[in-house]
Amino acid sequence: MHLPSISRAATLCMALLAGSASATELVYQPVNPSFGGYPANGPNLLASASATNKHKESSGLGGSSMFDQSPLAQFNQTLERTVLSQLASAATSKLLGQDGKLVPGTFSTANFTITVLDLGGGMLRITTTDKTTGATTTFEVAQ
Repeated sequence: MHLPSISRAATLCMALLAGSASATELVYQPVNPSFGGYPANGPNLLASASATNKHKESSGLGGSSMFDQSPLAQFNQTLERTVLSQLASAATSKLLGQDGKLVPGTFSTANFTITVLDLGGGMLRITTTDKTTGATTTFEVAQ
């Protein structure tokens, strides 16, 4: 069988290329500079993430983040929480008996009325009423 000269040349080239093919090791190179990538990629990655970010920053319970407030406003907010915590501790101590359990009854502060009602079966209902607005909150606990 006699191959045309073009086929012989193609076969010869393929044989030479097949013999010289070599593989190299795959090496992972991170893109993000936070994980060892090239530092100049940082601004591009940040711009891309900012452009595609659909999440909005929540403002928290007080309407603004504590970090957005002045140091004086932060201090006042912390002070208010501390005073309210101490008032809650004082109210709780008045509502507790010698055995450490809540005692049914009513306790009043300048701003709140706290009522502890025994529902039976070891369950208590605690109702707190704001004297200024009349707003109430109620929850039940097992004794």
